[in-house]
Amino acid sequence: MLEIKNLKVNIGDKEILKGLNLEIGQNQIHAIMGPNGSGKSTLAQTLMGHPGYEVTAGEVSFLNENILEMEPNERAAKGLFLSFQYPSEVEGVNIISYLRMIYNHSHNEKLSPIKFRELLKEKMTILDIKDEFLNRYLNDGFSGGEKKRMEMLQMLVLEPKLAILDETDSGLDVDALKVVSQAVNYLAEKNGMSAIVITHYTRILKYIKPEFVHILKDGKIIKQGGEALAHEVEVSGYAPYMN
Repeated sequence: MLEIKNLKVNIGDKEILKGLNLEIGQNQIHAIMGPNGSGKSTLAQTLMGHPGYEVTAGEVSFLNENILEMEPNERAAKGLFLSFQYPSEVEGVNIISYLRMIYNHSHNEKLSPIKFRELLKEKMTILDIKDEFLNRYLNDGFSGGEKKRMEMLQMLVLEPKLAILDETDSGLDVDALKVVSQAVNYLAEKNGMSAIVITHYTRILKYIKPEFVHILKDGKIIKQGGEALAHEVEVSGYAPYMN
């Protein structure tokens, strides 16, 4: 589904990713771990096409297409989704109207407000979201947990082929963490969605079980393994892999 070869990325004059290689198949959960400054968020932003990140070398293909030449909205239309570490607040944009707009655009449909509310009920139940939530403005005045719920609701509406979760567990309590994980697991089971879970910690991996774990250091993947590798990191930290 996703193939990254020798990816090198600069922010300004500083090289952050230094020849990263990664392959992700359909219906696979991959965890990417590593200390601060290792390049985890740079990878996420580069995959979605953030203009502040300059690709200087390498290839990225998604569903056998070169996405490096695509705009962010084109990448999203192909089935990529990025959950931000710090979602923006957008005052004046009504949530229910926004969600219906992105659903109609991504599914090439024109559901009426009534029909869309019916479709949304199941997705709201998964995330334990109440009806009054939909009448608020997008992330405006939201707590950290509410913002993450909002992002997961967008993900459930869009039904992407590959979701990139950039430290989605940051600042979440256990209950909110379980709710977020339910959304990922639901789409993985229902639609065969793949996911890249970028995290410092292993607690989210107790609810979203990775098949593959990658440790990133200095812009490269230096260690790969299964779920057991995440448990090793929990016990010993990153020090054993930093030499």
